[in-house]
Amino acid sequence: MVQNNIRTGTIRALGAMSGTSLDGVDTAVVETDGHRIMGFGPTAYRAYSPQERTILQGALGQWSGSQVDAAQDLVTRAHAEALSAYEDVDLVGFHGQTLAHEPRGRGTLQVGDGEWLSQALGLPVVWDFRSDDVAMGGEGAPLAPFFHFACAKWIGADHPVCFLNLGGVGNLTYVDPTFDGPEEPGALLAFDTGPANAPVDDLMQARLGLPMDRDGRVARGGQVEAGALELFLAEPFFARMPPKSLDRNDFSEMIGLVRELGDSDAVATLTAMCAAGVAQGMEHCPKPPSRVLVTGGGRRNPVLMQMLSVSLDCPVEPVETVGLDGDMLEAQAFAYLAVRVARRLPTSCPGTTGVKALVGGGVLSSPVRNGT
Repeated sequence: MVQNNIRTGTIRALGAMSGTSLDGVDTAVVETDGHRIMGFGPTAYRAYSPQERTILQGALGQWSGSQVDAAQDLVTRAHAEALSAYEDVDLVGFHGQTLAHEPRGRGTLQVGDGEWLSQALGLPVVWDFRSDDVAMGGEGAPLAPFFHFACAKWIGADHPVCFLNLGGVGNLTYVDPTFDGPEEPGALLAFDTGPANAPVDDLMQARLGLPMDRDGRVARGGQVEAGALELFLAEPFFARMPPKSLDRNDFSEMIGLVRELGDSDAVATLTAMCAAGVAQGMEHCPKPPSRVLVTGGGRRNPVLMQMLSVSLDCPVEPVETVGLDGDMLEAQAFAYLAVRVARRLPTSCPGTTGVKALVGGGVLSSPVRNGT
């Protein structure tokens, strides 16, 4: 049952996110009533060890079995460790770790036991945010757009703005802040733009034993292979109208397109593919946005940011230029969404996931107190 202290007024919600880059757990506090952002609290990061990343990578794309069980245990305990460091919070939003995502097939799978986590933390925990949306015919992703709408209001935007998240997969949220609420038709459009950092990370690990192309150093020395880029953009995904979403491994064959290239040319081409997917996606915006605010690890890659600036017809800037934290925006989003779930407010709509009606997805687990 929802506790009284999380039903009304402004509360301190703690969100956690473990993304498709598999680097670690982001945690962040947001003060909100589920509509407006009143303030941002402390943040922290708990990295996965190389051994933990190996366990998670071994479970990607699987729906059941011993590797999934091992990933579930790891994700739950890593989050318990990260979240237990906080005090004076009222509610937790726990996304878990996405292992498989087939919204038009087997559904979506985020591992992590929110019920166990609630008992361990002694706090109500909202989790399994995506399943209800998929069950209602939606893509189940992206889910941050309702939070992006609140962010646009918080920064005082008065013209349409886009939030571009470049994690393992890229996703774009078009926000029109002239609307009163995110659920209003026309207020939001959101969709995955294509692969972002995941193919580059995978190639860097396989060829050079490095987790990423830090600061775009490898891509900077390469040339983009135009033929590979053309084949990439011919993928049917780009012809689909949004909303639409991807699994981390949906474009795993991209590595094959650059197999014959040297390291620098291969990484430069994969980086260009990310930028090209975003440029294609921008064509779906109802109106030209005033700016694109970039969040996620991709914003730290100057080569990728330069490619985006050249490709798009508006300023492209990291979200820090408007006072937001690009490392923690997704963790903050799930703190915000947890409050909406607890208050039975929608968390997705036809414009964000293609769901047939407004959905407030998520399971609320409350700790057992005094043996009851």
